[in-house]
Amino acid sequence: MTALEALQRSVLFKDFTETGLRIFAEIAQQKALPAGTPLFVENMVGESLFIVKAGTVRVTQRTAEGERELAVLGAGEHLGEVALLGKGVRLVSAVAATPCEVLEIAHRDFFRKAAEKPAACLKLALAIAADLAAKVAENRELLRGLPGRKPTG
Repeated sequence: MTALEALQRSVLFKDFTETGLRIFAEIAQQKALPAGTPLFVENMVGESLFIVKAGTVRVTQRTAEGERELAVLGAGEHLGEVALLGKGVRLVSAVAATPCEVLEIAHRDFFRKAAEKPAACLKLALAIAADLAAKVAENRELLRGLPGRKPTG
């Protein structure tokens, strides 16, 4: 499967034309990972969005009780999308559960491409925002139970 075909299968890119898909296929790095290989580890600086081309990726988080599995992602699914828009600390770990092929779009390449193709990059940023809003809505009840931040001052 080509990078273009993998992007076509991803929900983040569902509204992109073939021209738009080609813009991101140009900067996507294809990687093959043996089972057990980390894509990223909790608390490391995030710098890339990943799209699963083949295989499965296990997403976990450390808790006081040990490691907790949050999700198992397969072909067409994505992770690490917030890191594409702004570098930050990873809140979870992601490890290839099976032999995997992924596309990686790095933060630096995305912002270089934004200078050339701002409309395409804005469209992807809006797709990421919509995806995150949907995830927040799906997890509304869980989020209500989280302790809030105390105001400073």
